Amino acid sequence: MRRLILLMLLLAAPAAAREAATATRHMVAAAHPLAAEAGREVLRLGGSAIDAAVAVQAVLGLVEPQSSGIGGGALILHWDATARSLVTWDGRETAPAAVTPGLFLRPDGTPMGFHEAAVGGRAVGVPGAVAALEAAHRAYGRLPWDTLFAPAIALAEQGFTVSPRLAAAIAADREQLARDPAARAYFLPDGAPPQAGHVLRNPLYAETLRAIAVRGAAALREGPIAEAIVAAVRSADWNPGTMTVADLAAYRPVQRDPVCVLYRAWRVCGMGPPSSGGIAVGQILGLVSHTGMVSLDPRGADAAHWLAEAGRLAFADRNLYVADSDRVRVPVRGLLDPAYLTSRAQLIDRDRANPSPKPGNPPWRDAALAPDETVREHGTSHVSIRDTAGNAVSMTTTIEDAFGARVMAAGFLLNNQLTDFSFRPEIDGRPVANRVEPGKRPRSSMAPTMVFDPQGELRVILGSPGGARIIGYVAQTLIAILDWAMDPQAAIALPRVVTVGTEIELEADTDAAALKEALEARGHRVAVRALPSGLHAIVVTARGVMGGADPRREGVALGD
Repeated sequence: MRRLILLMLLLAAPAAAREAATATRHMVAAAHPLAAEAGREVLRLGGSAIDAAVAVQAVLGLVEPQSSGIGGGALILHWDATARSLVTWDGRETAPAAVTPGLFLRPDGTPMGFHEAAVGGRAVGVPGAVAALEAAHRAYGRLPWDTLFAPAIALAEQGFTVSPRLAAAIAADREQLARDPAARAYFLPDGAPPQAGHVLRNPLYAETLRAIAVRGAAALREGPIAEAIVAAVRSADWNPGTMTVADLAAYRPVQRDPVCVLYRAWRVCGMGPPSSGGIAVGQILGLVSHTGMVSLDPRGADAAHWLAEAGRLAFADRNLYVADSDRVRVPVRGLLDPAYLTSRAQLIDRDRANPSPKPGNPPWRDAALAPDETVREHGTSHVSIRDTAGNAVSMTTTIEDAFGARVMAAGFLLNNQLTDFSFRPEIDGRPVANRVEPGKRPRSSMAPTMVFDPQGELRVILGSPGGARIIGYVAQTLIAILDWAMDPQAAIALPRVVTVGTEIELEADTDAAALKEALEARGHRVAVRALPSGLHAIVVTARGVMGGADPRREGVALGD
């Protein structure tokens, strides 16, 4: 309770300008300054949080194409401040109707290598981001849909300055990008990647956005753009896919209930299946609630130990049980059951690591499954928004790997989201929950999150890219805000400590790296590496909002 009071005092006071952006009316935190500015302009015009999210996504697809775009998917949490209602929109991609369980198996039955499967049309799922945004806009939009694409259209036609991050990403991936004629022509026009500062134009993308502005998601489901998508997927002759226009026409986003857990006095809500993010973050919080996390040094070995041990237990359950709940029975209630988490917490030794815990036996489980421990997600972005009326959006959006399938159609990149399925449909005669099936949505680790105080008021809007590490990034940052009373910028800048399995990963060139010896002494397998999270958070205070953007990338938080 003492820490709760301290946090409430923090929420009632403005943060220092150098630590967090502050505003009194509204705020957008996004992965590129141009995208954040587009969202803020929409809010200044009286637009809602979902209006701003549409504008932000359209710009991100242009200026950060390696991470997200209209050729990918999105998971959206939306808070309606008037109705006091939280809903989620599942814009996850789906598998084409003609896929088979052996999609990623070689002729000899062995699994393909990741880039062997990911690059080309084979791994492209039916895009869902635009459809999900359109559905949410119908419910919560204020400004006309067709006006929300104007900033991105203007930037695509006039050109934008290539950032150092984008220039480095293109250079690092030039060989893969060169395999697709359209991607090669756009990203490597003279056979070489553009330098930072180069002005890049994308008139084809502008044309596509104009079509979406007029026809909505239908522009991607039928007609010339849909035909261009299918042609690109099926003509990637080194690795073609099976997608058809009928697959595109059949796609629909799904409105789902959020997954919520009580963490001390806070209600923490996230996305349920097909994402594992909300469940795993909730499990981590439920497990660490059994220790004195609030009194631990945020940068110390004890806190790192607990984060790793809780993370491993959560991943053991995730790997076995979580998949598309429309196709597989996922024991969400059992995995988050307080009694179950209490029993799992007893497995954590305060002084000794357990690098390979087994999955648990939650209530309402299906015991006939085999675990899938693969971790592949990479190319993702996150947006946090709060509008003047108090409505909010937490949206994580992705094309999976950096530059997705490296296949372009109509000016935008297509995802390689099907590689988020298990490459092996069964193991030792038991089916894998996250196996490939027609029309199924692949498991995700995206964890868009919102936190509500004991009075039910929205206090935190948060999320991150980072593949399976998203779960650890979000959990650690939530603990920093809720337990350690950090402002959002300080919480985001905290050195990263995560796990996605056996190893505990410590962020290189930070204080976290110095914990290696102490953690190894407890039996941890430790890896020190770059951990480029892309967290974007907004904390609602008594005087307005504070925002933070991850210093590891190029995002900003902008407000008025």
